[in-house]
Amino acid sequence: MTHSPLATYQPEQRALALIGGEATDANLRRYLHGIPGIDAVGLEARAADLGTRSIKTSSKRWAIDTIIGLIDLTTLEGADTPGKVRSLVAKALVPDPGDPGCPRVAAVCVYGDMVGAAVTALGSTHAAGGTDGTGVQGVRVAAVATAFPSGRASIAIKLADVRDAVAAGADEIDMVIDRGAFLAGRFGQVYDEIVAVKEACRRADGSFAHLKVILETGELNTYDNVRRASWLAILAGGDFIKTSTGKVAPAATLPVTLSMLEVVRDWHRLTGVRIGVKPAGGIRTSKDAIKYLVTVAETVGEEWLTPHLFRFGASSLLNDVLLQRQKMTTGHYSGPDYVTID
Repeated sequence: MTHSPLATYQPEQRALALIGGEATDANLRRYLHGIPGIDAVGLEARAADLGTRSIKTSSKRWAIDTIIGLIDLTTLEGADTPGKVRSLVAKALVPDPGDPGCPRVAAVCVYGDMVGAAVTALGSTHAAGGTDGTGVQGVRVAAVATAFPSGRASIAIKLADVRDAVAAGADEIDMVIDRGAFLAGRFGQVYDEIVAVKEACRRADGSFAHLKVILETGELNTYDNVRRASWLAILAGGDFIKTSTGKVAPAATLPVTLSMLEVVRDWHRLTGVRIGVKPAGGIRTSKDAIKYLVTVAETVGEEWLTPHLFRFGASSLLNDVLLQRQKMTTGHYSGPDYVTID
């Protein structure tokens, strides 16, 4: 592990030291375009190879439980109600009512106006820092913000959106970058917005809600753009980089997630600082989720397989994982067809 003095810097100081000056469009462009480009064929081949790695039967139960504990259980619909959020929280806390040993998910993810309902429903099981009072993993509350999913709003509205969610008790903020500004080369604008959102995550006691920066990789068009956006989000102080809103196709893919993990790996080698990764959207089966676990372990290391550093943004995934878990526990189940993990 690196012992770079950059590890002791504040995020903005670290960024300015790396880019060699203020975070202007010119300085950021010079830095980001100086990052080596991605060999798309090579990246896709590595992702395909990682996706074929087998897992021993004895490890499958560990993998299934790990996946459950990394899920952000999500409802992001215009028709969301406090009652729907309460039902979501109930499933987050007890994913399988027939198996009290089933782990909890990492977080529930809702719109900002539903944060209060989620916090109330969680009660004493709401734990931003890790475990609740019984030593069991607590469930965090994440809120999408900054005019999710489009990001098309004034900076004043975006920051008010964040502050309201944090004041209501959100532990994590999932912001969206301005993809139009990024694709137009206005890197300074994107950088400044992330910095401002990070500051808006400050709580009254001086601590911060965790900031996940959604790149919306399906709109970035190239792997090189994904890599540059990942670096930009981290330079600006993001705690996590997230693939997608789940509202745009394609959402998470293994090659895109691999490219983001490689940035996180390189950042850790450069600064000693660990950044989280969240693939979101389109991951529906246990078989697919295990491919992501293998990719994380092989690229950045198994220490990333904790809720603090890796999440799945996928609600439908939980249903398949629970079916797999039931099959491994009982040898059979009476539900719909399941996907075999081979």
